[in-house]
Amino acid sequence: MQNNQVRHFVDPHSPSRVNNPHLAVGHRFIIGLASFLFISTNLSFAEKAEAYPIYAQQGYENPREATGRIVCANCHLAQKPVDIEVPQAVLPDTVFEAVIKIPYDQQVQQVLGTGKKGPLNVGAVLVLPEGFKLAPSDRIPEEMKSRIGKLYISPYSETKPNILVVGPVPGKKYSEMVFPILSPDPAKDKSIHYLNYPVYLGANRGRGQVYPNGKKSNNTVYNSPATGKITAITPSATTTTVSIQTATNQTIDEVIPLGPEFIVSVGQNVVADQPLTNNPNVGGFGQGETEIVLQNPARVQGLLAFFTAVVFAQVFLVLKKKQFEKVQLSEMNF
Repeated sequence: MQNNQVRHFVDPHSPSRVNNPHLAVGHRFIIGLASFLFISTNLSFAEKAEAYPIYAQQGYENPREATGRIVCANCHLAQKPVDIEVPQAVLPDTVFEAVIKIPYDQQVQQVLGTGKKGPLNVGAVLVLPEGFKLAPSDRIPEEMKSRIGKLYISPYSETKPNILVVGPVPGKKYSEMVFPILSPDPAKDKSIHYLNYPVYLGANRGRGQVYPNGKKSNNTVYNSPATGKITAITPSATTTTVSIQTATNQTIDEVIPLGPEFIVSVGQNVVADQPLTNNPNVGGFGQGETEIVLQNPARVQGLLAFFTAVVFAQVFLVLKKKQFEKVQLSEMNF
């Protein structure tokens, strides 16, 4: 019903629009107001959506570059450890779990976008082999669901269901994550083979130091843009401006967002690239990798049959040896 009304308003052949100019002006006002609200709503949602892993999903078709580096390292500059645990081998069409650990001191606080301090968030990108994907909810055992909790895991894109992303989520609750994975079945997909496959992990804790457009965040150190003397440090509601007078009496302003703490003062001489603030970053990014074998059930069955045959052969050999010893003993007594 609402869509029909909107079409009526913008219809150039509407009798009310042609014969009643006051009503036409009202129509224009309503359309303009609706457009403004629509654009404003989209912009507000866009700001909320600009968070990890949206940056990587929007900017890169594949989060793992040809060099092997995961693209999150472009914004999270500090290097930190991560750990991943997967089974050594899995059978086809089975659900297993990949455990990701993101260790950090949970007592530390990071600089938020507002300049205030707050807890760290964490996020991760798990690059699985082709054919592996997130397990459907109805295939996940209840015990595994309890370990996963309310963690929301999603595929990287429609074309890459083997790459999973999660975050940002509270680090204190999800410094260890459980990913439910469904292995492929070579009997159903001829492109899948029983091989040894690599698994790659990228995980971060805390905010990045650089935005994808190259602009610094407030979670990094700011340096002097030139050599000279600091003549003023002017704070405002959202930024602080540092004015530097060079040897040629030129004044250069460096605008620094709220968050970093200043380690210089008015009247101090500085050189180009000298730090003006501390480095407030307490987080970082880490990569890890491991391997997993997609095991053929026939090979396992064959191996078990071989072991069983070996055991029976050894038992019969021992029995035969005992029998032979008894025969020898009876001949000696004779």
